[in-house]
Amino acid sequence: MTESQAAPTPDTHFPAVHLRPPAHWINDPNGLVFHDGHYHVYFQYNPHSARHADMHWGHYRSPDLIHWELMPVALAPTPGSDDEGGIWSGNAVSYDGRLTAFYSARHPDRWHQPVTSAVSHDGGTTFTKRGRLLVPEAPDGTTMFRDPYVWRDGDRWRMLVGAALNDGRGAAVAYTSEDLDHWSYQGVFLARPPHPLPGGRNTEEGWECAQYAAFPDGTGAVLASAWDPQEGASCAIYWPGREADGAFQAAAPGLLDHGPDFYAPALLRAPDGRWLMWAWIWEARDEERVGAPSVWTDEAGWAGMLSLPRELSPGTDGELVQQPARELLALRGERRIATAGKALGEQLVDLGEVARATDLTVTLERGGRLRLVTSADGSEYLDIVHHPVTGELVVDRNHASLDPRAKRGSFRLPAEGHTATLRILLDHSVAEIFTATGRTLTVRFYPVGDSPWCVQVGATGVGLAAYTVGAWDLTPVSPTRADS
Repeated sequence: MTESQAAPTPDTHFPAVHLRPPAHWINDPNGLVFHDGHYHVYFQYNPHSARHADMHWGHYRSPDLIHWELMPVALAPTPGSDDEGGIWSGNAVSYDGRLTAFYSARHPDRWHQPVTSAVSHDGGTTFTKRGRLLVPEAPDGTTMFRDPYVWRDGDRWRMLVGAALNDGRGAAVAYTSEDLDHWSYQGVFLARPPHPLPGGRNTEEGWECAQYAAFPDGTGAVLASAWDPQEGASCAIYWPGREADGAFQAAAPGLLDHGPDFYAPALLRAPDGRWLMWAWIWEARDEERVGAPSVWTDEAGWAGMLSLPRELSPGTDGELVQQPARELLALRGERRIATAGKALGEQLVDLGEVARATDLTVTLERGGRLRLVTSADGSEYLDIVHHPVTGELVVDRNHASLDPRAKRGSFRLPAEGHTATLRILLDHSVAEIFTATGRTLTVRFYPVGDSPWCVQVGATGVGLAAYTVGAWDLTPVSPTRADS
């Protein structure tokens, strides 16, 4: 472990199964690729502080999505070059025995981020930069341009780049290449004005990290990250649809994740054909907005983590279906809870203690309440309620931290029917919640209680609500725990 990777002061909020280095800032996953027998996950990384600055590409690799190795920094800015302002987001492809990374070259004297590349001949550990810009200028009519995504399509290569157009539309613009070096502009792949989304959000005027998944049934989905010109990063979005004549014919957009803390999703096509996806899970501490300085984060010495890998597939109604990657079942350790019953009114029933990294399976009838209690006196807790009237799943973190600096709020998943079936992956300060229909909600919370965590169930608005709950410890994925 290098000096820049030294662990900060032990922190109970530091994750055990979500990837991140022992210290400092991370954000977008980049360069997701299977190459030379390993899954490679690169990511935006500041090796010197817990602030959003000085972007490098950090690097994890794994043979199986379970055992992860933290590798040396893969790409760093070169002073005096086109990328001296940072190695910003992009992706990677495996071809002809080498790994080629495409990234946004940030420079303080440019408003846009041109596309360039670097090549690795040693399995993705070190890279040699191309030495010139592959796409030096943004297309006419754009006001934002960054984050290349490259993939093989038949006998050619294709690229999407996230953009904003000067008419107020967010966009993904397209390029093609025969050799990964020379790229031709093909026009706008998809562009849309801001469109309303659940929870008061919208698809915004600019799109970052535009990605494309083509499914075996001929349909596809464009993924993007909604960017507000004033507020910055907003939410992860997608459009289902179908490609025709080099453009994407999109249906109505949707939220990729219904929580407040999920952004910059990135795709990887697994060797078995599955689409896997990781994203950036940001902090919800005392920062004014995403990426702004935070006293609490400075004290902790780290910020951000990557989501757990998800499998992505098309649903029958066009809505994308997400589930935890099947490999994650191998992380389950001791089973702590296996119970079923009926909750009676507001009287909460203790089901038992759980670890701070836990895999929960839950069913709740309408009116059912699942409470994760994190303090000895019961005053600190995260609530998940199956709303008795609307059928929505309401995730409430208003009481999830006794530290007044922690962000609060409640967030909703659409109705799931009379009984909601959930899988909840808890990890110290994050919950990734999956429904049986493939919807997700990711939320950060910061318990400060030092007592064991326990699970309770109850009911609200109904007399009785049936439930089942199972809970397994989760085994840490790598030796980067700050307080292990």
